[in-house]
Amino acid sequence: MNALIVFVKAKRKELGLTQEDLALNAGVGLRFVRDLEQGKKTLRLDKVNDVLALFGKEVGVIDQSAE
Repeated sequence: MNALIVFVKAKRKELGLTQEDLALNAGVGLRFVRDLEQGKKTLRLDKVNDVLALFGKEVGVIDQSAE
């Protein structure tokens, strides 16, 4: 989860977007973006993917045995 938080914050800042801008462009609420960036444990996966789609990414499965 920490990698997701770091990625979203870094990409948002890299593109010069405020949290409000990100929420508007992703079609999610400002509260959702704040919760995402603060590491809330329970988030809707479809909304996470809506945010990540702005950066050409999506949530996927990672084989833990490969780490």
